[in-house]
Amino acid sequence: MTEWSGKRYWLVGASEGLGAAVARKLSAAGAELILSARSEERLNELAESLPGRARAVPMDVSDDESVAKAAEEVGEIDGLVFLAGVYWPMPATEWDADQAVAMADVNFTGTMRVLGHVVPPMVARDSGHIVLTGSLSGFRGLPGAIGYAASKAGVMALAESMRADLWRTGVRVQLANPGFIKTRLTDKNDFHMPFLMEADDAAQQVFELMCDEAAFDKHFPTVFSWVFRLSRLLPNWAYYRLFA
Repeated sequence: MTEWSGKRYWLVGASEGLGAAVARKLSAAGAELILSARSEERLNELAESLPGRARAVPMDVSDDESVAKAAEEVGEIDGLVFLAGVYWPMPATEWDADQAVAMADVNFTGTMRVLGHVVPPMVARDSGHIVLTGSLSGFRGLPGAIGYAASKAGVMALAESMRADLWRTGVRVQLANPGFIKTRLTDKNDFHMPFLMEADDAAQQVFELMCDEAAFDKHFPTVFSWVFRLSRLLPNWAYYRLFA
C-alpha cells in the first residue's frame, strides 16, 4: 500500500475532468500536489479547493519551452500522473489535419515531452512513480477514432516499454486505461457511450491502481474492457466485420 503523506506528485492535465478528480483523491490522501494544465485560473481554483497543500504551475504540453520551464519550477517530485489529452471524434473519411495532429501532439508527444524531464532524475536516484493514462480505445484501431485511438495506443506501448526497462529498479510505472468518462471531451460524441462513468468514479479506479504497488495496469470499467481486450484475439476478417 502506498504511503501518500509527505509525497510530492505532479499532475499534468489537472484543471478539469478526470485530472481534477484524481487531484481531489490524492490531496485527501495526504499528498502534496503540483497542478499543471493550460488554464491558470482553473488550476488556482482547484488548488484552493483541495484539503492538502497544492499549487498551480501552468503549462502547455505541446510546447517544448513551456514544458521545460514548468519542469524546472516543479523541481524534484516523488510521482507524476499524466492525464492531459484532447479529443475530437474523427473518421478517416472526414480527416481534419489540425485536429489529428493536435491529438497526436498533446496525447502522445506531450507525454514524451514531460517524461523527458521526469524520467532521467528518477532513474538517477532510483526512486519515483509514473502513471500514464491510456484508453480502452488504444487496444485496437476503432472507427471514428483517427488521432485519438492511435495516440492512446502509443501511450500504452510507451508505458509497457518503460515497465520492461524499469521494473527491477526503484521507479514504478503504471498504466490506467479508462473507457468513456463524462467530461467536456466526451460531450462531443453523438453516439451512445456504454458504461459511461462519472469522473469521480474513474478517479477512484486510478487511485486504487496507484495504491497497489504490485499492479502495472488497470482497465475499467471491467466488463466493458473485456470487449476491447478480447478484440485483440479476433482475426482481422472477424474484427472488421464486427467493429467497422
